[in-house]
Amino acid sequence: MKNSLLLLFVLVAFFSCKQKEEAKIVTNELSVAEKIANANGIENWKNVKRIDFTFNVSRDTSNTKRSWRWSPKTGDITLISETDTISYNQKSVDSLSMNADKKFINDKFWLLAPFQLVWDKKTTFSEPSKENAPIGKNTLNKITLTYSNEVGYTPGDAYDLYYDDDFFIKEWIYRKGNSIEPTVISTWENYQDFNGLKLALVRNKEEGHWKLYFTGINVEVE
Repeated sequence: MKNSLLLLFVLVAFFSCKQKEEAKIVTNELSVAEKIANANGIENWKNVKRIDFTFNVSRDTSNTKRSWRWSPKTGDITLISETDTISYNQKSVDSLSMNADKKFINDKFWLLAPFQLVWDKKTTFSEPSKENAPIGKNTLNKITLTYSNEVGYTPGDAYDLYYDDDFFIKEWIYRKGNSIEPTVISTWENYQDFNGLKLALVRNKEEGHWKLYFTGINVEVE
């Protein structure tokens, strides 16, 4: 009888510990956003002292080019355009630097969206699903990122992210103000490694002469 009670106690303790371990594993499971950020090397961001990049958009009849120097640890930002050079600090944006900061937020998001998934607050994510990509038509994973109506320069925007099984974004749909109709549909191409940051340098649309791309990227680490 004593042996039976002892065995029962051991079994109860064993299954109790096992359930606690399983619960811990579930609790520590990374979200899709975290997995995408990790795939792109967000663990190396803590070492970044300065990042330089040039944002380019080529259209049928026009070209846009903006160069940036950003020190994320201090918040110092410099915009170098064809017409002007503006320096400011993110902690003290005023009426004079706000226009430059709007452009910086836009350009930085196009480059670092995989990191913004975990940096940005007041966002919601859909459950992941398997769907055909809008351009490539191949089956990819998809989540939708939606911003609160109370945050940022363009509140309420939504992004449908199509990513592969290695958690790299391959295509996306940007929907301004969470509209039903797409605002921009583009690829994410030409991933390259910059001191541990894996960045996609090219965005293409399916139709028309439009290309968004990054040049002059330099990641300075401590």
